[in-house]
Amino acid sequence: MITTVAFDLDDTLYDEVEYCRSGFAAVGRFLANSPDMPRLKDKAGQIFDTLWRQFTAGNHTKTFNAGLDQLGIGYDEKLIAKLVEVYRNHSPKITLPEDSGDALNRLSGRYTLALLTDGFLPAQQLKVQALGIEKYFKCIIYTEQLGRGFWKPSPVSFEKLMGTLNTKPENMAYVADNAVKDFIAPNKLGFSTIQIVRLAGIHTEPAPNADAEAKYVIRRLTELPPLLEQL
Repeated sequence: MITTVAFDLDDTLYDEVEYCRSGFAAVGRFLANSPDMPRLKDKAGQIFDTLWRQFTAGNHTKTFNAGLDQLGIGYDEKLIAKLVEVYRNHSPKITLPEDSGDALNRLSGRYTLALLTDGFLPAQQLKVQALGIEKYFKCIIYTEQLGRGFWKPSPVSFEKLMGTLNTKPENMAYVADNAVKDFIAPNKLGFSTIQIVRLAGIHTEPAPNADAEAKYVIRRLTELPPLLEQL
């Protein structure tokens, strides 16, 4: 019987593309207000549009470099690092989807809820604050606090979760989105694993092998409560 449900964050409880959009807008405002770049004044919208086109075209690794090239803005590694910092440290404008809020409210009180997420601090913490979801979770594990080497698919964060909540793996479910890395460790440990496939999801790559596949797949979090009752 499932007594504890742990969630991933990005593209699980909300659409990560919203965060990306918010981050690029923050970078646009930063550049447009930079005293070192007076010619960019009042061009925050143009900067955002350029970065967003790069990202939506599939450039998820060198977005800033390509965007600045397109805008004709000279840069060095120091400026790129600063833009990454602005992106990761901005206060995001993101919202909790209706299906997520409904699921969390329905599950709260019936199950012990937890959050286990990869990602850079304080970006992940700022996302949780912006979504207003901290109240739902008895335990939140940011794997960055354990060390970059313990990001998924490392089992360390899942083992820590079990120890913190004093729960056995057969009583736990992990809900996440990324079939490449999210389910390898919990599958091996004996969790029930559930993949949510959101329409706007960023990570759509298939599982590299059977060991990485989730045991169950859902399309909306409103499908989660009845599924848990069956497990």
